[in-house]
Amino acid sequence: MPATLPPSIFNDVVGPVMRGPSSSHSAASVRIGRLARDLCGGTPDAVRIEFDTEGSLATTHDSQGSDMGLFGGLLGWEADDARLPESAAAVRAAGIDLGIEIATLHDPHPNTYRLTLRKDGVRHQLVALSTGGGMIEVISIDEAPVTLYGDYAVTVLDVEGDGRGLAAALSARDDVDDVVVTGNGSVKVIVSAQRFVAESVLAGLPGVRRVRRLAPVLPVRSRRGLSVPFLHAGEMTGDLTRCRLSDRALEYECARGGLTSAEVLEQMRGILAIARAGVQQGLAGTEYRDRILPRQSHRFAALLAEGRLLDGGLLNRAILYVTALMEVKSAMGVIVAAPTAGSCATFPGTTLAAAELLGAGEEQILRAMLAAGLVGVFVATRSSFAAEVGGCQAETGAAAAMAAAALVELAGGSAAQALGASSHALQNVLGLICDPIANRVEAPCLGRNIAGASNAIASANIALAGYDHLVPLDEVLDAHREISERMARELRCTALGGLSITPTSKAIEARLCGGGGCGGCAGTSVPLAGGDSR
Repeated sequence: MPATLPPSIFNDVVGPVMRGPSSSHSAASVRIGRLARDLCGGTPDAVRIEFDTEGSLATTHDSQGSDMGLFGGLLGWEADDARLPESAAAVRAAGIDLGIEIATLHDPHPNTYRLTLRKDGVRHQLVALSTGGGMIEVISIDEAPVTLYGDYAVTVLDVEGDGRGLAAALSARDDVDDVVVTGNGSVKVIVSAQRFVAESVLAGLPGVRRVRRLAPVLPVRSRRGLSVPFLHAGEMTGDLTRCRLSDRALEYECARGGLTSAEVLEQMRGILAIARAGVQQGLAGTEYRDRILPRQSHRFAALLAEGRLLDGGLLNRAILYVTALMEVKSAMGVIVAAPTAGSCATFPGTTLAAAELLGAGEEQILRAMLAAGLVGVFVATRSSFAAEVGGCQAETGAAAAMAAAALVELAGGSAAQALGASSHALQNVLGLICDPIANRVEAPCLGRNIAGASNAIASANIALAGYDHLVPLDEVLDAHREISERMARELRCTALGGLSITPTSKAIEARLCGGGGCGGCAGTSVPLAGGDSR
């Protein structure tokens, strides 16, 4: 579904900065866990986590990092915390009575998290969706419907009466952006603002029974009166053959985030530094115990240096950098989801390879990354990055479209050419399924990131040469969304179809799980820390 709020390049597309195999699983779950912790007012005493049998998480929550991220979030950790691989042991050490239940829930989204928590004898409940690329939406608090994205400081007030008078008083304040009255039995007033409502303010309001504060989990905040100059490629005005896509990207993100151009470029500079460090870390060598693929980038680098590979020019350098970044991801190193963890290497690896070959300066690279980010905004607005919604066309497909735009920008091409390259790239992968081998985000993910790099390079070159992409990017994205809606559940990151169910895949999975199956691969209840999953 299209995003409800205008996407931010740094919230929705290039980010989060994280560890783990999957942004939809590992990073989004951290954010959900942190909000649940805030709802409790600190580390909970007991947590029951429920996943729908018909969703994606029923079969992937353990192997793709949902449990890891959720446990870390419940402990107050960030998505790039080095302790995340040991989060299960940490929740046990914290004494949290925690259980996971797989049940038929008829949830509205394949990535739905249902959390029931207790702290100091008080019950709390939170339902949230992982919507792709680490983004989330909280849809229920204590059975009351809400719509929260983690982009505000949210004050949750349990109140007496109907809450209307209290809501009116808060809405009149200049430092409050939004007030919503909701409830299912008991009434809640949800206050969204740049800062939490102060205790001194609440003391003067009648009928407030309980106060809870949910800290924002996104880097770019929303604000009252937020507007952007366009949301779709077709809405950009002016002659796109005479401007650069990065100019429009700067215009967009300045409006979305309330930032100056210098601030936007500086924020992207931090992302670039992480991508560069990831390439260097991957080339230096990575190891991790729970991993399908061995280190491979060093062999490619050696053979490339010796001239023993076919002449691929830019493509060979892109393959090397993409492989290095994917190996860092698989080793639980720090990466940038761009737009997702499963597709984290296509766009940055290809862009860095091209930038080096072209001798591009720092600002050129930053602008290329912003151009790619704007294409990602168009994807987030009209379709989805979530493989659980749209298969791998949503991940490496979108990443290839973004990379193609970045390459055109680096080559000095126009906004029209960058959009044409993105259209070409996405057309080439429509219908691509997500079928991770052994239920891990390594293979065929590595090959598809490499194929995405090749697709991006070819699409950029034919766009620069004036090849007609025929179908505008917006229409390609509509087709992308329609295909997502028609794609079988088994082909959308459930590990229930395609390569996931080959004998080789199942044999690897059994080996990694010690021959007894992974937590959540079968059964209905997985108690942890000696607790009761009920």
